[in-house]
Amino acid sequence: MTSVEITYIGGPTAVIAIGGLRLLTDPTFDAPGEYPVGARKLVKTAGPALPSGKVGPVDAVLLSHDQHPDNLDASGRGYLQGVPVALSTASAYERIGAPVRALAPWESTELARPDGGVLRVTAVPAQHGPDGSLPLVGEVTGFVLSGEGLPKVYVSGDNASLDVVREIADRQGPFDVAVLFAGAARTPLVPDAPLTLTAEDAARAAGILGAVRVVPLHFEHWGHFTEDGPALAKAFAQAGLTDRLRLPAPGDPVRVP
Repeated sequence: MTSVEITYIGGPTAVIAIGGLRLLTDPTFDAPGEYPVGARKLVKTAGPALPSGKVGPVDAVLLSHDQHPDNLDASGRGYLQGVPVALSTASAYERIGAPVRALAPWESTELARPDGGVLRVTAVPAQHGPDGSLPLVGEVTGFVLSGEGLPKVYVSGDNASLDVVREIADRQGPFDVAVLFAGAARTPLVPDAPLTLTAEDAARAAGILGAVRVVPLHFEHWGHFTEDGPALAKAFAQAGLTDRLRLPAPGDPVRVP
């Protein structure tokens, strides 16, 4: 089985190289500063490890959602116009149009690999907050990557629900690699619960998924991310899963599993 190489750019943004293809998650390339979301503002505290012009060509974008600037910012929107396809939600397609292609939960599409095989990309559910938060936060998707001779990879998107993780594990697991959006994001919109996985729940998710390796994203570079890399390392250690965790450094490729 081949490996997967993940190059962390910042926040939720990374390049996933698998099966001879390059996929980019949630493009965010703007500089630090304040970014409005309705009447609220999100504060970005660090810029990307790579500017969009240095990322290189990608075969597809995996866009968990478009409605929040910490997952798709102004520079990211510009970047989308130069990619072959951006796989995302029906809501994202309605707002952006091409090159977004909507995938319903459990719907798959195939990307041709250079070796003649295919990489299957399957959309999976994601719940961006506690039960009942959908009308407030909007539609989000995760993804499963699979193919003959390839590791099976789960990319969570902004998901906070372990029940959703269990459903995905039951239908698609086990996984070789889990790319988990963590950080326990909190905003006044949903003040009493995190909008993404806590560090403790990320460790629980690793066990549920049977993931051999876990690469977290979405745990630093924004002020509303409340649990960082050390919090993840502590939670995985307490769960006895330190050997599964691969904390990425911005700009440095991580090869897994």
